[in-house]
Amino acid sequence: MQNASANALVPREAGRPGPIADIQKIAQHLMRLNVAALPRNYELFHEAIVGLNAGLAQDIAALGPQPQQAMLDELGLKYRLVGHCGLAGDTSRNEASRLLREVADRLAEGLRHKDAFARACGTILKSVSGNDNQSLAAFLSEIDYLSASLATVLSAETEIAANLQDDIKRLETLERGISAMQLAAVADRITGLPNRIALNRVMADLYEREEGAAGSALFMINIDNFTDLNERYGTPAGNKLLKKLAGLFQKSIKKNDFVARTEADEFALLFANVGMQDAMAIAERLRASVEDNLVFATSDRGDSGRLTISVGVALSTDASTPGQLQANARVSLLAARSNPRQPVQAFGR
Repeated sequence: MQNASANALVPREAGRPGPIADIQKIAQHLMRLNVAALPRNYELFHEAIVGLNAGLAQDIAALGPQPQQAMLDELGLKYRLVGHCGLAGDTSRNEASRLLREVADRLAEGLRHKDAFARACGTILKSVSGNDNQSLAAFLSEIDYLSASLATVLSAETEIAANLQDDIKRLETLERGISAMQLAAVADRITGLPNRIALNRVMADLYEREEGAAGSALFMINIDNFTDLNERYGTPAGNKLLKKLAGLFQKSIKKNDFVARTEADEFALLFANVGMQDAMAIAERLRASVEDNLVFATSDRGDSGRLTISVGVALSTDASTPGQLQANARVSLLAARSNPRQPVQAFGR
């Protein structure tokens, strides 16, 4: 029964549904499982359903019909989803703020003890210097009081020092956790490549430079029939192909170029200092390299077991904003996917 529930989270149709259909499907699952319609829950189920993450789908199914939010959040962290990493990052920052307030309170308490000791010293000094007839017993009593005040100060200082050492270690742990969350938020869990958020940041930086984004080309690459491959050979085999494809793309770019995995079956490559002729040549080489190198074993003798891709190319000179550049590349990619005989298409060409 558990496996059936997990499989119910994974789409079976060969074609990719539209965004509205995806949202409706996710909303139906949230309602069926009585899960709150929070943005991070939509992200969680989107990864399981639209992102074809069978492992996550099985983990969600294992939680039962009314999973607790804390358990869902743990899954989000396990699979390094952006919304859940951000939530954990906020929690860590709040914890760090609380620790810093405690440190400030301890230091303030230490200062109060020091001020009290200083006032006691001043009072006794005035008493001794202004009273020549003070008895030895009274003088010793004041010294005892001063000694007790000093002991209180030293005890408080020792306690503060010990607590500060513990607080420093806890803050360092939180800092490492926050750094890990920040990295997870911009990295794809399966391939280790930057994700869509990282791509958007790079493109925003590109258009904010003084010289603008002139001379750059954006490739959007779709793995043909990736849903069918996952269903036929299993998610582990699909993940292995994704890693191999990511490695091939990384070897194909130069220092100033950029590659990201933006969706379950999509990658984006941003090339610097290329025109349309060079961009189309690069795209054709990438397509041929994928077909030549990503060959996998199959049980069907009629199936060559070759991975194929469709590529959409757009130039930054044809777009005034990062969003327009991505839209142009998306239009080109859709044209390439709809025409298997010409799997590489360029915007406006």
